[in-house]
Amino acid sequence: MDFIEFNKKAQSKKRENQLFYKKLNNRPLKNLDQIIHQEHEKVFEQINCLTCANCCKTTSPIFYQGDIERAAKATKMRSGAFIDKYLKIDEDNDYVLKQSPCSFLNQDNYCVIYKDRPKACRDYPHTNRKKMQQILSLTYQNTLVCPAVLEITERIKKKLGVQ
Repeated sequence: MDFIEFNKKAQSKKRENQLFYKKLNNRPLKNLDQIIHQEHEKVFEQINCLTCANCCKTTSPIFYQGDIERAAKATKMRSGAFIDKYLKIDEDNDYVLKQSPCSFLNQDNYCVIYKDRPKACRDYPHTNRKKMQQILSLTYQNTLVCPAVLEITERIKKKLGVQ
């Protein structure tokens, strides 16, 4: 994965994609989920997240209580100690990682706590969830982090005749 090229492309498309998602938000499509899900499937047939892991390197998931308990158990820690060592409270009053890249990301882009990872990690990049209309601003933000979301967005724009 060439992150320099990805970042250049993401930045060059930033305003265009922001306007695209704003327009979609203001004028909802009845079949938006279907359109996005179809492109999600096609893109993820070609992209392997282990070659990238940019999400793990640059952002932090929210850790809910269940996530904290699972991750703490996986690391053989008590929840309080896990929080003290790895988490902080952000401006939205959510638990997030103290640092990036993620402390649980190995050199080979594998997650040390993969089977016990937070729900936000399990669901990322959220382009296959129901009611996409509700998370269009998040989807836009993810075009700046995830090459797959940027590609999905480009394909959707092309499909809808927006270029």
